[in-house]
Amino acid sequence: MEASRCIRESLNSVAALRAEAAGSPPLASALHDVKKTQARRFTQTYADLLASPTYVGCATFFLEELYSERDYSARDAQFAKVASVIELSFPAPVITLALTLAQLHEVTEQLDMAMARAWLQTSAAAPGQRYATSWATVGQPDQRQWQLETVLGIGSELSRVTRKKGLRLMLKVMRRPAELAGLGALQQFLESGFDHFSTLTHTPGATESFLATIQERESEWLRSMFAPVSAGG
Repeated sequence: MEASRCIRESLNSVAALRAEAAGSPPLASALHDVKKTQARRFTQTYADLLASPTYVGCATFFLEELYSERDYSARDAQFAKVASVIELSFPAPVITLALTLAQLHEVTEQLDMAMARAWLQTSAAAPGQRYATSWATVGQPDQRQWQLETVLGIGSELSRVTRKKGLRLMLKVMRRPAELAGLGALQQFLESGFDHFSTLTHTPGATESFLATIQERESEWLRSMFAPVSAGG
């Protein structure tokens, strides 16, 4: 039950960060602004993918499930509730994917919270400048690189597991029981990820092109954001 324990620990860490923000309206507002600015940047950076009939599904999935300012507390609570069931019921690749998603979520929330604290300390008026200043204050290049590599790994793994028709059938069978058990948000997340990446695999080379585009643009973004810090050092 090692994977389920790690999933619960990651999600408990996220819940603690949410509780901290809930106890401080200024911090909660700053956290929302950070996430909103990030989502806007993603939408602008990947406008071409979001407008592409081939890539819009996966690009939207990444935006809404990984980079959005949405409140994921309901989904996370459901995820933690069934962590042990996932380990007992699903094959190893899906268990690994679930664990990686939980760990990515934890690191992302930790970085966003650090950004929110820095956001409160800067007087820059424009959100873009305030975001850049907060980013430079937080730093953490290794964590940012891990975040990018993990997102790419999740995309690659989703592409691989969606080729297993039995898993999609299993998700379809689980739909009604999941709704009755109050796990609708988690079910929607799983089905959305599977369906979007399954559609992408129908076009030869599309998955590789999609992930390569993200790697190239996000790597350039990291270089541009950390360049001033490196130059100053």
